Amino acid sequence: MIVLASKSPRRREILAQAGIAFEVRTADVEEKRRPGEDADAYVARLSLEKSEGVEAAEEEFVLAADTVVVVDGDVLEKPDSEQDAVRMLRLLSARSHQVLTGVCLRRGKRRWSAVESTEVAFSPLTDEEIQDYAQCGEPMDKAGAYAIQGRASRFVEGIRGCYFNVMGLPLSRVYRLLKEAGYSFTEG
Repeated sequence: MIVLASKSPRRREILAQAGIAFEVRTADVEEKRRPGEDADAYVARLSLEKSEGVEAAEEEFVLAADTVVVVDGDVLEKPDSEQDAVRMLRLLSARSHQVLTGVCLRRGKRRWSAVESTEVAFSPLTDEEIQDYAQCGEPMDKAGAYAIQGRASRFVEGIRGCYFNVMGLPLSRVYRLLKEAGYSFTEG
């Protein structure tokens, strides 16, 4: 059995579409960067803490993830207001950025982890486009203030890497980690 340690509806959707059976149990982990912590270390640490914050039987696989957007060294998490979403979208306009997701798989005392990176290029956005998108509500629970699978798809000129990573769960990497950990896909 896979336990998904996440409240994210997108992560649930990705696993379900891939035919991977799971149960949701969430952990209460403070998502706050430590002084001097780079983005890779941050998402790796949070995914580990989330996986360890969930009760699980010895035979269960616990899957946790955390995603951020990085542009010019600035780490963009979920916006805390509409104005914060506007600020983030202005930073992303007409440039490329990285989407980083830390993934941790735990079974008993064993851990398998990775950080996946995807480059996303945005087209130039007008102030009106930014305001309109920020006001639609979609950016509010998304790292970097956008959903590639939603209305923001029209802003994306291209990606290099895993599309599902931009949604919040690098599916191919998760699949490889599960295989490495000995998960039987026939047990569902």
